[in-house]
Amino acid sequence: MYIRCMQKPLISILTPFKNTEAYLADCIHSILNQTFTSWELIIIDDGSTDESYKIVNAFAEHEPRIKLFKNSGSGIIDALQLAFSHSKGDYITRMDSDDIMMPNKLEVLLNNLITFGKKHVAVGLVEYFSETGVGEGYKSYETWLNNLTKTGTNYSEIYKECVIPSPCWMIHRTDFMACDAFNPNLYPEDYDLTFRFYKHQFKCIPCDVVLHQWRDYSTRTSRTHIHYAQNHFTELKLRHFLEIDYNKEKTITIWGAGTKGKLMASILIEKNIPFEWICDNPKKIGKDIYGKELKDFKALSKLKNTQSIITVANKTAQKEIRVYLKKINKQSFTDYIFFC
Repeated sequence: MYIRCMQKPLISILTPFKNTEAYLADCIHSILNQTFTSWELIIIDDGSTDESYKIVNAFAEHEPRIKLFKNSGSGIIDALQLAFSHSKGDYITRMDSDDIMMPNKLEVLLNNLITFGKKHVAVGLVEYFSETGVGEGYKSYETWLNNLTKTGTNYSEIYKECVIPSPCWMIHRTDFMACDAFNPNLYPEDYDLTFRFYKHQFKCIPCDVVLHQWRDYSTRTSRTHIHYAQNHFTELKLRHFLEIDYNKEKTITIWGAGTKGKLMASILIEKNIPFEWICDNPKKIGKDIYGKELKDFKALSKLKNTQSIITVANKTAQKEIRVYLKKINKQSFTDYIFFC
């Protein structure tokens, strides 16, 4: 292990928990077993009704680095805000109470931050695991996410899905505060934070080491809570697009009239933002939805100064769309962005 400073910096690990009694011991043991030992665990009980609090309290009574509090508010964001308010670390990271850290996780993330300096986010590869087997969708997401992390190109596909795993990042405290920490009351909170890292141009540090084991099970919050429903993702993406990448001199063009396309159209109408609407479905071309006529996608070549939002999820169709966009000399992010 190498930490290039005379005195070891302190890492604050922020962890909310609620009714995860079956997994908390494994999670905390994985933190206690870290090769880097200068850490504090600020762990917040978000209204557990099982034995979770007792389990954590038993650890805290024997380990002064573990600081246990009860959430004074309600929900993950309130818990994270409370955890951060009690933290003292030079570096900030988050951990989920049902997951497991690899033994070198803190060491690798910290060394990468020390090497690259401020205005960077240290990330690591993740690995899903489950007692009942990991579904194909989660394995696909794991592969996609890890491929981005290996090259540090996470933001290149930020409008598709969250490109920084919520429990596997680390950042300088001052940078974290500069992008407003956990203060915005916006869900999904991990995706919103990722967009704020992106907005502040904090570069992702490439990493090719698996540092985090991400547990999947049917009652996990990200699977069951309304805050993580697809409509929240879509609204958040569009919100940040309009703030960060939208060129007001261009005309937004929605490509696709499925659920996501319709939701985006309704939001733009509500915000009085003009847009065009195209699709490649013969059954929908020419139809009127929300007072907008859907045009054939080939109309894009005739529309001037456009910025397209692609909401077509089919992978084969996406490849065909990319070929077409290249044919008419459209550039990624400047002229189009894939939102799925």
